[in-house]
Amino acid sequence: MAAPRYPTQQFLAGKFVISAGSVLFRRNSSNKNFEICILHHPTGNQWLLPKGRKDQGETIEHAAIRETYEETGYPCVLWPQSMPTRAPTPGVSDVHFSQVVDGLVEPIAVTMRELQESKTKIIFWYISVVEEGVKKVEGSQMENENFESVFLEAEAALRRLTFQSDKDVVKQAIDIVMGRIEKTTET
Repeated sequence: MAAPRYPTQQFLAGKFVISAGSVLFRRNSSNKNFEICILHHPTGNQWLLPKGRKDQGETIEHAAIRETYEETGYPCVLWPQSMPTRAPTPGVSDVHFSQVVDGLVEPIAVTMRELQESKTKIIFWYISVVEEGVKKVEGSQMENENFESVFLEAEAALRRLTFQSDKDVVKQAIDIVMGRIEKTTET
């Protein structure tokens, strides 16, 4: 039996769960700077990004928006950006080329987290935005959730986050939103 050419991990049904979340942006109405919504979890005094498990039959993109709304209370949409992708243009088979493409709504990061009992959580991260004039909706969290959502200036939100993996996702989101991504990259 042949082995794969590249190192490979495979997870069969029942051994993984798909989750999705987003970095939620808005413009500050007074100074027009970008702010990011992060969650305070008082039980562990942790600062986190909104995310959660995908429901059966739900798309990953919808899960990201639903979970962001449920945990923050802010209705939002995925925010198209110019971002790097290795996805080919339809009809083109070159998968070894990374380029920045305008107007994409694609994951900006994927996190793989080992759980108990040889199970894995795969988290897809997106960029979302609160549309101007939209207000927070109280009571959007599930019964077992107890998060306080707070908008902070983007760099302050980055510094406040508890976990390095969340900081890495936010740094990537800020770089994409601010246009600080290289235009073409060979890989």
